[in-house]
Amino acid sequence: MPNAPLPVSRSFTSADGAPFPPGAVWLPEEQAFNFSLFSRNATAITLLLYRADDLFTPCLRLPLRLPHNKTGDMWHARVPAGQAGDACYYGYSVAGPHRPEEGLLFDAEKLLLDPYARGVFFPPDFDRAAACRPGPTAGRAPLGVLPDRTGASPPAIQRPRRHDHDLIIYELHVRAFTRHPSSGMAKAQRGSYAALTARIPYLKALGITAVELMPIFQRDPVYGTFWGYMPLNFFSPHAGYASDGAVDTAWREFRAMVAALHEAEIEVFLDVVYNHTAEDHPGGPVWSYRGIDNPSYYSSTPGTPFRPTNRSGGGNDLDVAAPVVRQLILSSAWFWIAEMGIDGLRFDLASMFSVDESGRVNLAEPPIITELSTASQRWQTRLIAEPWVGDGSLMQLGRAFPGRSWRQWNAHFRDDIRRFLRGDDGCVPVLMTRLYGSTDLFPDDRAHAARPYQSVNYIASHDGLTLRDLFSFDNPGQIAANCGHQGTEGTPEQVLALRRRQTRNAFCLLMLANGTPMFQAGDEFGHSRGGDPNPYDRDDETNWLDWRLTENESALLRFVRMLIAFRTAHPSIARSVGWRDDVSWHGVDGGDPDLRPVSRSLALFLRGATMEDDDLYVFINGWDDTLHFALPEAARGGAPWRSLIDTAAAPPADILAAETAPPVGDMARLPAQARSIRVLLRGRHDTITE
Repeated sequence: MPNAPLPVSRSFTSADGAPFPPGAVWLPEEQAFNFSLFSRNATAITLLLYRADDLFTPCLRLPLRLPHNKTGDMWHARVPAGQAGDACYYGYSVAGPHRPEEGLLFDAEKLLLDPYARGVFFPPDFDRAAACRPGPTAGRAPLGVLPDRTGASPPAIQRPRRHDHDLIIYELHVRAFTRHPSSGMAKAQRGSYAALTARIPYLKALGITAVELMPIFQRDPVYGTFWGYMPLNFFSPHAGYASDGAVDTAWREFRAMVAALHEAEIEVFLDVVYNHTAEDHPGGPVWSYRGIDNPSYYSSTPGTPFRPTNRSGGGNDLDVAAPVVRQLILSSAWFWIAEMGIDGLRFDLASMFSVDESGRVNLAEPPIITELSTASQRWQTRLIAEPWVGDGSLMQLGRAFPGRSWRQWNAHFRDDIRRFLRGDDGCVPVLMTRLYGSTDLFPDDRAHAARPYQSVNYIASHDGLTLRDLFSFDNPGQIAANCGHQGTEGTPEQVLALRRRQTRNAFCLLMLANGTPMFQAGDEFGHSRGGDPNPYDRDDETNWLDWRLTENESALLRFVRMLIAFRTAHPSIARSVGWRDDVSWHGVDGGDPDLRPVSRSLALFLRGATMEDDDLYVFINGWDDTLHFALPEAARGGAPWRSLIDTAAAPPADILAAETAPPVGDMARLPAQARSIRVLLRGRHDTITE
């Protein structure tokens, strides 16, 4: 078909298009689309529009002509509605030198997706293999969805209140959460945004105040990771999580889900992947960035531009120090916050942001970290870092991470709590540090002024064994011990009892620690993945939550629900600063704690008066025998102590509400059974007994 003529207009931008914003934008006042695409090294670019009834032949082929349609490195065009006709999808043909030894991979026959597309359509004949070899991909490549021409604005975003001491983060996978038939959802709805919305009453009853969704960026619908860590586009909710798989439905259901979570006073965080894309290893598909301008988007090994770096483990690290990539990340982050209502972002492999354009680690102030930190203050958004790199070459946990105010996944908390629960030597001193708020990592001195809540405390997440598997399988790399029987089949009752007790212990330590607690969906009712620590590609019952466990493990679920309520009711646990003089540490005899390597026990006395809260006394027994703890002199006398939590007691005595918990009798020595934790409470309003 002939090339379309350029529109004639007195206005520069009406005739030539505008270089900003990037992407495709509908302009209702002009009844026209503006298109803008970055490419520094391209020699020619053609915009292609497609109707729904013909995905092979474009209904409009518009070459972007020099000098009118290029400003700097931005190629742009303005297309009136009449010229676009009834087109609903778009893509680009990008020409330029094909010199792989220089990292230049241009191929004008490839149909390419706009990195800023606000929706991605996969044609029925979508073919990944075609994108991996030379030759045309029309009709087989993903297309951008043109913006809605009605100009209708999305509903206004009503934010939930910002949680502080009661912030409980619940990590979940949208599809895995309700995909299992036991979820109670209709078959068509299982694994969708809508099904998660329907499960909000469960989250509310559990006490969750923030959900952290594993990646929901649009990805390859056929190949890749079930967990979602191979994104194709940074501006589109994954259509596979819509109840009918349609792009429009994904947008509608995602926004409705966020609005419903907000109405339930639950914040929404996204796990975002900005360090690599689905155009994975060298020789992988050419769908978007690689064909638009490979050396501008991806980093390469110094001196060998044909060899992409692979710190992320995805095979193609984005050059996060490059201005075009920084702009892409900031634009995407702002889109999810401002247009989709997200309250926080958790950055996968955030230490990748510390790598500069030369490939060296810049520990000072990487530009993207600085820009995100500044923007988050304006956006009033929480930023959470996974402060390391996938290949293990860069660990920046704590003060080493350049984002001074960011929250961080605390892998030291995870590992140290696991070691203590396993019974390793030398864990008592570090257990004290982790419970206090990990001030070794987040110092609260004048120079650093870090806050305990910056430590996102967790014991298990998607990455590794589930909490149930942590006590069901021997796995040294996961710091896991099986409690005397390998696996979940044919487990003796006494082993099951110990596993449940250890699970309660883990949740107890998590909820008693200063900081921000996080746990993964299903751990509250004993979900197992069969001992697999990395089922990233399993779209089956390995990852799907079996909701029948909420009945089979109802006692554990009740314990976790009441434990969360206990933490929420006592703001003296999660403070904005360390416990300081309000805490004292003790041994079994009520004196100083035993810090020897062989020690397995600890007690703490947390006074609540400065927070207008109750006093707490906690016994932690990591031995295989019962210990009898004595209260220190400072904790004796006054109002009666009540025993609220005993992880060794049979349910429902394992956790009690304060108003039903009986006073403790003889205070001389209180028993804590083997591998157990007890929590006593002295109410600030209780009557003092004579």
